[in-house]
Amino acid sequence: MSGGIPTPGHVALAPWLQAQLQTCLAQRGHALLLAGPSGLGQYDLALALARAWLCEAPTEAGACGQCGSCHAVDVRTHADLCVLMPETLSQELAWPLDESAQKDIDDKKRKPSKLIRVDATRQAVSFTQFTRSRGNTKVVLVYPAERMNNESANTLLKTLEEPVGAVRLVLATEAADLLLPTIRSRCQTHTMAWPDEDQAIDWLLAQVNADPKHRATREQAQVWLQAAGGRPDDALDWAHSGLDAQAWTALPQALSRGDWTLMSGWPAARQLSVLQKLCHDLMAHASGGPPRFFPAAQLPPAPRWTALAQWSKELLMAARSVEHPFNPGLTQEAWAARTREVLSRQPQRA
Repeated sequence: MSGGIPTPGHVALAPWLQAQLQTCLAQRGHALLLAGPSGLGQYDLALALARAWLCEAPTEAGACGQCGSCHAVDVRTHADLCVLMPETLSQELAWPLDESAQKDIDDKKRKPSKLIRVDATRQAVSFTQFTRSRGNTKVVLVYPAERMNNESANTLLKTLEEPVGAVRLVLATEAADLLLPTIRSRCQTHTMAWPDEDQAIDWLLAQVNADPKHRATREQAQVWLQAAGGRPDDALDWAHSGLDAQAWTALPQALSRGDWTLMSGWPAARQLSVLQKLCHDLMAHASGGPPRFFPAAQLPPAPRWTALAQWSKELLMAARSVEHPFNPGLTQEAWAARTREVLSRQPQRA
């Protein structure tokens, strides 16, 4: 999400998203699926589309940004916009929850859901059947769409296929392969475009240096972008985390020595992501390809392919339970020991 949006308000689109907005606005059809890996701006683009569809004076470039409808979207009060997302994400992005859901959470009857609940999906379907409050259409925005379980997805299917009246739906996903085929088949798919490196770095510097307390160099921004695998929103998250560029480049060698200092205070999900990135780069290096996340010169010797393949499988399995409340200290110790063990194996022979 561009700028790491924590509060309501309009945020200008990144240049590569603005170009995609105009492309998407030119498409016909009532259901659009924005698909691509994380960090490419799916949410920002989906919200810009919803804003343009609801705008009272839209242009080819999108919403006017001045009308009452645009303001209502920006402050999260538009009566013809339904945003369907996990409750945890709704809270992060300042989208209001249904009163009953909010009451349950406030009364500590349950924790906010990390999935899109079927009750919320049913309410979204009901929303499409009500009369419009203003303008010519109603909009349902679903993000991230892969957070719908089968029951939620099946609840939305009929509306996706035959919406009642003037309704448009935009689904945004960071894992299209996890969506039901029946969901994908009922949408026009737009594949998210990647910005080129210079464009992404220029945008990243503009975001970081907008705060007078922070001054980032182009070299730092380049490291953040590499750490994110070229995904600008993820790079901005790295920048906001305070990642030291020199420490990142030295991280592979440090991990090979069992030095976990840099990552010791990071959340488990971020630690695991770094290990997966290191494993990816070592497998690429062992295959004769270029690394993606770390400088090639800073990588330790690649272990045998069989060891890397087994490690990759273990990391993938760990990702499935990384959000479970295991003891973080013990988990970190286990990962550190296993990383040092793998990286100490006999290097891959040419």
